[in-house]
Amino acid sequence: MKIKVLLADDHSIVRAGLRRLVEESETMEVIAEASDGTEAVQQARKHPPDVAVIDISMPGMDGLEVIAQLHTYYPKLPVLVLTMYEEEQYIVRAFEAGAMGYITKKSAPEQLANAIRKVHSGSRYLTEEAAELLALRVARGEDGRSVLDSLSTRELQVLRRLAMGHTNREIADAYNISVKTVDTYRFRLLKKLSLRNNADLSRFAIQNRLIEP
Repeated sequence: MKIKVLLADDHSIVRAGLRRLVEESETMEVIAEASDGTEAVQQARKHPPDVAVIDISMPGMDGLEVIAQLHTYYPKLPVLVLTMYEEEQYIVRAFEAGAMGYITKKSAPEQLANAIRKVHSGSRYLTEEAAELLALRVARGEDGRSVLDSLSTRELQVLRRLAMGHTNREIADAYNISVKTVDTYRFRLLKKLSLRNNADLSRFAIQNRLIEP
């Protein structure tokens, strides 16, 4: 029986390429695709996959939120994060959210099929580059942690949305929280990061590759 795969990425050309990579293997098939986080959860409920391949940066719910939502319905569903981001922050947050694997888009042609098989079997999968970043993080210890490590996953998500120009109301609706709670997150972010306003948050996010310029 073939491994049933859900692909979620907001770029149709990327999804088409990923589908070809998956279906080159006779042991797996793509049963559903999604162009944003909300659609990814909807498709997973309509067509339960054996493995979900999720991009972190998508419209609506981001990949970290999608992982949490998917595990609400399918606690044991293996999720493989496939992203352009190589920063350790994303790797750590993805595994904290419940991902079983993490690979970058540039490594997908050589590693995607094997990564899907690995997480489907219950094993974790990391590219060599990601594993090295995590090893360096451990070696640095507490003294080598960045200011981003002081942020909770929700604070990081709010930071990204503020940096992309989303309003407090839009962020509140996206995460089903109050506008007042978003205000609180914003205040905490400015204080923790020693910044003054949303423009500073945007510059910080770009400098730390949390969003694309």
